[in-house]
Amino acid sequence: MNHDDHVRLIRDGISGGGSVWVDLGSGEGAFTLALADLLGPGATIYSVDKDRSSLREQEGEVHRRFPGTNMHYTQADFTKRLDLPALDGIVMANALHFVRRKEPVLEMLGSYLKPDGRLVLVEYNADSGNLWVPFPLSYGTWEHLALRSGFASTRLLASVPSRFLREIYSALSVVG
Repeated sequence: MNHDDHVRLIRDGISGGGSVWVDLGSGEGAFTLALADLLGPGATIYSVDKDRSSLREQEGEVHRRFPGTNMHYTQADFTKRLDLPALDGIVMANALHFVRRKEPVLEMLGSYLKPDGRLVLVEYNADSGNLWVPFPLSYGTWEHLALRSGFASTRLLASVPSRFLREIYSALSVVG
């Protein structure tokens, strides 16, 4: 996937959804860059990842390509309580499949969101994983899990083929 694919996967979930977002489990920043592109100058983005070197890598690229974005980089585990302001939205791309017990984490994430705040999930469309993607969740599984975790509405945004576990989808869920 390239930058245009990342933008396309999350565009409909971001559009009109405010300007203060976090990218959880951001890695080297592919979706952080997509967020910065979609939100435009003046947006505030928090990028959270356990790996400091990944955050450093994305920091230079985001600053070079989107200098008008107010960026905050945090080395942390998103499954633990984070010090974040009230958020308009959360992007979680290829990160939730590392979490075995998802509901407590999702309930915590919902508490970060403003009323009608958005969670944009990007995941492999599969319910059985492997060493690299231990706990994936198909879109159907996500619909049920999101509802149980306090999100009022969920809809499929987009999907792209993947050589790895066949397909990647994006979904929008709104806090209830």
